[in-house]
Amino acid sequence: MVVMVAFVMCNRKSGKLKENDTAISGKAFLMADESFKPILEEEQYVFKSLYPDTKPELLFKPESEVIKLLLSDSIRTAILSRELNAEEVASLTSRTLPPETTPFAHDAIAIIVNERSNDTLITVNELKQVLNGKLMTDKNVVFDNPNSSLVRYLKELSGSKELKQKNIYALNNNKDVITYVSENPNAIGIVGFNWLNEPDDDYAAAAAKVKIVAVKGSDRDKASTQYFKPSQITLALKQYPLSRNLYYINCTGREGLATAFADFLHSDRGQRIILKSGLLPDSIPSREINIVK
Repeated sequence: MVVMVAFVMCNRKSGKLKENDTAISGKAFLMADESFKPILEEEQYVFKSLYPDTKPELLFKPESEVIKLLLSDSIRTAILSRELNAEEVASLTSRTLPPETTPFAHDAIAIIVNERSNDTLITVNELKQVLNGKLMTDKNVVFDNPNSSLVRYLKELSGSKELKQKNIYALNNNKDVITYVSENPNAIGIVGFNWLNEPDDDYAAAAAKVKIVAVKGSDRDKASTQYFKPSQITLALKQYPLSRNLYYINCTGREGLATAFADFLHSDRGQRIILKSGLLPDSIPSREINIVK
């Protein structure tokens, strides 16, 4: 992975990276937030099976690194959990790389505990206190690496620039978080919901030993009187309070493979893959039912 990223960067800077791909052939490098690896690899697999002459290469990095590479013109396609801000858009536009941003799915931030834990409920306000070191200080709170989109989300939620309390730890990735919580009854894990749906064999046993905590929104939320677990229904009804969107950002400025993959993600086929994964598609595919009397 490191070698491939370095190859893309060096060739982009030297002008040797030729963009001669088309919508149905050739190779394109697509950089993505590693939080969404499970669902994006599934989308990539189906896309390549439909168009065997294409090679959409997915490269996964923490969100902050993906954005840095995008702004330095080392890559021109990014898949993130946030839209670019005005300053970032202006920077790209000034270099004739205006970004096209397409939302394609809705993910949730899941709070998990060990299967032996008695913790089953938490409020958003309590979660903020936990992140600020004012509540549940006897428990170890773990999440993925410090540069991830998840950590940025938690910082914005808690109003804290840093999450450095003595009982709060950043690991390497979502798999490590799930494994740690499965082995430690006194742990609270925070992960992307898409990592808990149909887990791969290398961490499926660990995922089976954790449970999801139901969350109640803040007092300003319409559904704040009830606790909800993340699901397609609670995301669609905006009941689950810890949600985020997935965005495809394309700065290629051309109708090539990167644009075709973006179109596929938002197509009926691509949205059905998201629906099957347990996440919420941006546009829920229609279902026709014939009733015969």
